[in-house]
Amino acid sequence: MAASSQVAVIESIETQPLAPPQPGEFRLQSERVEKLAAKLEKANDPETRAAALDLLQSVMELHGMALNRMLQQLAKTPEGEAAVIDAVNDDLVSAMLLLHGLHPDDIETRVPRGIEKVRPYLKSHGGDVELSGVHDGIVHLVLHGSCGSCPSSSLTLKTAVEDALFEAAPDIVEIKADNAPAAASATSNLVMIQ
Repeated sequence: MAASSQVAVIESIETQPLAPPQPGEFRLQSERVEKLAAKLEKANDPETRAAALDLLQSVMELHGMALNRMLQQLAKTPEGEAAVIDAVNDDLVSAMLLLHGLHPDDIETRVPRGIEKVRPYLKSHGGDVELSGVHDGIVHLVLHGSCGSCPSSSLTLKTAVEDALFEAAPDIVEIKADNAPAAASATSNLVMIQ
């Protein structure tokens, strides 16, 4: 590629406005793709159905190969490596890399990142979450504070945790959250019955 063409490509990328990340955007688009693929599966004409599904698979493979090649090119320079690290921190890019089997981090690394993203929100509502472990794609958590003891806020905070975890690791199979035992308040006049 000629130097002037390279400059034109870079300038066109730099001038395109970057859309702000939207919560759950990858999950929403993935669900849409799955619904459309399911619709194709039900097509009456088997030949059309097979061609459409083959087209979908071919586009996926083409995108995966292009992403892989781009990552290989970026990895050749320190600046490129830094760009990849920054890109992986974007939930949409991260999910896309995961979809194509190109994500550099395993689920055990991505789940704690999701927890750290939601922790300030939990703490602002008097709660917290502890990661017990990740086994075979199943995330085990313990909810603390108001997220475990107040039924009205418990569901909201549990949903916030689940959303943050699925954003960080869409390959999670299941999230199992247990409530931590409520600590008896030092100023409470109530007796805890066991």
